[in-house]
Amino acid sequence: MNKFKTFLLGIYDVYLREFKLVVHDLGIIIFFAFLPLAYPVIYSLIYNPELVKEVPFVVVDHDRTSGSRELVRTLDACDEAWLLGYASDLNEARKAMDSHDVYAILEIPEGFSRDVENGEVGKTVLFTDMSLLLRYRGFLVATTGVMQALGAEVQTRAIDRVAPLAETIAVDNIMPINNVSLGDPQSGFASFIMIGVLILILQQSLLLAMGMAGGARHEKASVVGYNPHNNARYVPATMIGQSLCYLSIIVLPGIWLIHYVPMIFEFPMQGVLWQELLFLVPFLIAVLGMGFVIQALVTEREAIFLVWVVTTLFFLFLCGMIWPRYALPPFWKAVSDAIPVSWAIEGFIRMNSNGAQLWQVSHEYIMLWINAAGWGIAGYVMQRWVMLPSVIKLIKKGKSQQQVSIAEKN
Repeated sequence: MNKFKTFLLGIYDVYLREFKLVVHDLGIIIFFAFLPLAYPVIYSLIYNPELVKEVPFVVVDHDRTSGSRELVRTLDACDEAWLLGYASDLNEARKAMDSHDVYAILEIPEGFSRDVENGEVGKTVLFTDMSLLLRYRGFLVATTGVMQALGAEVQTRAIDRVAPLAETIAVDNIMPINNVSLGDPQSGFASFIMIGVLILILQQSLLLAMGMAGGARHEKASVVGYNPHNNARYVPATMIGQSLCYLSIIVLPGIWLIHYVPMIFEFPMQGVLWQELLFLVPFLIAVLGMGFVIQALVTEREAIFLVWVVTTLFFLFLCGMIWPRYALPPFWKAVSDAIPVSWAIEGFIRMNSNGAQLWQVSHEYIMLWINAAGWGIAGYVMQRWVMLPSVIKLIKKGKSQQQVSIAEKN
């Protein structure tokens, strides 16, 4: 019982000292407050509106017929495209694209209308600027839709010439395809990517705050406002006390991230909040384990900014938002599986955007608990055999320097 009381008392003392460290350290407050509160708002405003419309384009019309002009007028009427003008040749159009006056060139070859009316393939050439995939996607969708609509009209006229009564039988598409983007009804970029980015921001906020707190433990007491050597008698008590401190601070920014940001910007919200919070519990535990590993590697507060730059892009490319995880090479797929945010993003998007229940993301949920166990063990090893000896060494060094200074005064 005495050992158990000592253990609980150690957790309580560590919690209070760690909370004091967070309150007195402006850098940690920024990671806990500014990063989760301001970043998602800034990113969401940047991607608002979600769709890229009125992409300027120029036309090089070698055919100069009523059919080619109808094609251009129909394309200009689409929301995704805006006709800036005509160019005399392709070189003039390329100059307009190089100066970023336009982002697409539509070249209509000579004989286009004649080929179409004769039932042959009417070929056009589309040049697009690939500097932004959203512009390319919008213009390509608009061009494809216009070509299909005009092709259907030409086919209808051809059928009417051969058999006039056939037009009354088949004047419309008898098998239309209605595209429904599940989880993203607007087909918008922010609704697609921001839900995953919110979880990544949550992970980075916790990791960076813990890393800076670990660096602060190597600083002088005058820098952080209190004795930074925050340890209990038992390493697990130290880890639990610090974890409870970080969790109690991150809970409100976390709810802001996963609930109120999607509500404000009208992102898809089909999930149940309490199930989403329950799903994120092993994710946060796994991130805490990663944080304890990083603490043992960071010996200065400023070094965490280097970790920020390196890990953010690394996690972003491996989490599956930019490139599907199943298409990764085996080695990088294994690395991605060991990153908690990869499973958290997959499961959270299915719950938040598609309305999946917790049991429907059981695979991701189990993998998060496996990550929590693995990173928890790794964090204990680093804290027990790397962080603790380093802190003890610093304490002894500080005492010896204090004794020297006292002796010099005497």
